[in-house]
Amino acid sequence: MSELPEGLNEFLRVAGWHDAEIDPIPGDASFRRYFRITGAERGAMLMHAPPPEEDPRPFLDVARWLSDHGQRAPEIFAEDADAGWVLTEDFGDARMRDWLDDNPQAEERCYAEAIDALVRLHREPAGPFSPYDMDTYLREARLLTEWYCPAMGVDADVEAYDAAWREALAPLMGRQQPGVTVLRDYHAENIMLLAPAADGQGEQGLIDFQDARVGHRAYDLVSLLQDARRDVSPDLERAMIARYLEGIGEQAHFDADYARLGAQRNAKIVGIFTRLAKRDHKQRYLAMIPRVWEAMERDLAHDALAPVRAWFDANIPQVLRDDFGGEIQ
Repeated sequence: MSELPEGLNEFLRVAGWHDAEIDPIPGDASFRRYFRITGAERGAMLMHAPPPEEDPRPFLDVARWLSDHGQRAPEIFAEDADAGWVLTEDFGDARMRDWLDDNPQAEERCYAEAIDALVRLHREPAGPFSPYDMDTYLREARLLTEWYCPAMGVDADVEAYDAAWREALAPLMGRQQPGVTVLRDYHAENIMLLAPAADGQGEQGLIDFQDARVGHRAYDLVSLLQDARRDVSPDLERAMIARYLEGIGEQAHFDADYARLGAQRNAKIVGIFTRLAKRDHKQRYLAMIPRVWEAMERDLAHDALAPVRAWFDANIPQVLRDDFGGEIQ
């Protein structure tokens, strides 16, 4: 067992779990750590989000809002936000991504359930979260020029990059008013299947939603259907978009906005995965970049992305986009 963080045992004692077993579990791409807590006939999940690198308050706020608005977020058992401790309901081990590896026949049903959850969420008024404004979109998209381009030896025109994104994203800004709650990382690794049936039908729990904002209804659809961590076929992507629009109602310019946000999100992810490899020495994320590039190329092919596509063509050689071999400088 790796060394336990200072204060863990005291927090569990105060929370009434002093006699529980503590098992560390793999974390994510952040400073957060997770532990499975097992007591007599009960279990829980312990998150340590240590300040100053992390702050559990957004997680707590969003979890409570989601639970109050028909979504399946973990129940909060105990917390010490100042010290970074949160004890929650344990959703188990059945991540949608991993479960589908063993049950591929249930893929369409699982994704349909995830789409239906988004429809329910988007029928609610948006939560009290920060807006997904133009500055945020640009700051995220710049992760590609800040991390990926230097790592690949690309001398990118950053000023033109910003201008291209401003032009491409401007038409959707008005269409994301008043906006919906955007979970931002709504994908198969952050959806837990709670006692899934053989056909994939069943309750789905949400995790890793602490960065929620108010924005465009297509964003989480892109997160789910252009997943950096697992392949989603174009046929399934189209079928699930159609299912979403059937549930929420037809939306003007939806295909164009979906492509805009797909390209923006995928550019961000390429930058993040490069940063994880360069700064944090987490090389495993490099293997996912080709999947992200493939999705981004499909997005860039849409006429709505013409200015951004022109920038990519002028600044990043096609050979780097077609044949990223996991090598960075």
